[in-house]
Amino acid sequence: MKGLLVTIDGPGGAGKTTVSRLLAKALGYTYVDTGALYRGVALAVLSARCLANEDSRVAQICRHLRLRFENSSKGPRLCMNEVDITDEIRTPEVTMVASAVSARPVVREYLLGVQREMAKNGGVVFEGRDMGTVVFPEADVKFFLDADPRVRALRRHKELVGMGMNISLDEVAETMQKRDQDDSSRVLAPLKPAHDAVIIDSTSLDIDQVVELMLGHVPLSGK
Repeated sequence: MKGLLVTIDGPGGAGKTTVSRLLAKALGYTYVDTGALYRGVALAVLSARCLANEDSRVAQICRHLRLRFENSSKGPRLCMNEVDITDEIRTPEVTMVASAVSARPVVREYLLGVQREMAKNGGVVFEGRDMGTVVFPEADVKFFLDADPRVRALRRHKELVGMGMNISLDEVAETMQKRDQDDSSRVLAPLKPAHDAVIIDSTSLDIDQVVELMLGHVPLSGK
């Protein structure tokens, strides 16, 4: 029986990554971090010293880009042209460029094909910002995970410090606020809940509670 296609959208720091991984594990599904794909493109653009709005150059970069996930004992790792870039794509600089490239049609067209290829057999949990609205409007189950902005900033700051980055909470909060504004106000695929999404506020919930809530909305029998 074919598995379901589940999407989890929401702003940074809401807990999407951890929740998506645990939900996928509980369901026996594959987990796909689509934000990492955009960050991979952003890293390639930065490495080429290209601007996000130089569409012809960005399109050329995408044509020579091979992005894939590889399972490891540490969880899914993102490889770009066979090089593991998982840790490199989590810097604030890459974060801002990722937001900029995600608004470019040439990037979205490239990654749309990549994402839909990953989803063709079902049994997948896709984490992102427009999975349920643009990429997979026909998804079987859609979630939108949110939280108070200050709580989200605290979570992201803890994550970055844990990775060894020397960055202040205020810097993280400012970066997240700008990205939220950019992602929500852009004309192309703005960050917003799908009309049929289950909206969950994780501000006062722990990870296990969020996953439990989501499992209650996912049919166990597939389709």
